[in-house]
Amino acid sequence: MDSKRVVITGGPGTGKTSIIIELERLGFFCFHEIIRNMTLDAKKEGNSEHFISNPLAFVPDPYSFNQELLKGRVAQFKDAVGRDRSILFYDRGIPDVLAYMNYFKQEYGDEFIKACMDYRYDEVLLLPPWKDIYISDNERLENFQEALEINGHLEEVYKSFGYHPYIIAEGTVDARISHILKVLRPE
Repeated sequence: MDSKRVVITGGPGTGKTSIIIELERLGFFCFHEIIRNMTLDAKKEGNSEHFISNPLAFVPDPYSFNQELLKGRVAQFKDAVGRDRSILFYDRGIPDVLAYMNYFKQEYGDEFIKACMDYRYDEVLLLPPWKDIYISDNERLENFQEALEINGHLEEVYKSFGYHPYIIAEGTVDARISHILKVLRPE
């Protein structure tokens, strides 16, 4: 069975993780975001004593950090092969790496572009920043204005690779999931 690969993306603090957790509870297979653990590890290694919005400030080599992130996302994509599920959800996709690198004004090599071209998703769902639910924490380092800017980069990068992100509006987790499932399974 060919699974439909669906990316749930958006700036930080848009409710992606809550949606992923509920989709799993409903029996869907979901690949989790890997950057949170990488950021925590980088902060521990960097011994940062103050709040910085760029997780790359905690690592000695930001390019290598992004290469590892890219490898992790590609590994998730490959891990989906052979899974007997009609829909597979990803908490962020491969193009997210480029969007964040654009936001932080970092250059990237052809391997980043090639990965985005070689590993294609079937649908991209974009959750815009939502001020009422936005909270910074130890792994979500951006403020709300930065989240808005990142969201713009995400939309731009996905569109540059030929995707047409479907915007998932604000609402309860249940309402958003209901909307997502209607988009993915039209009657």
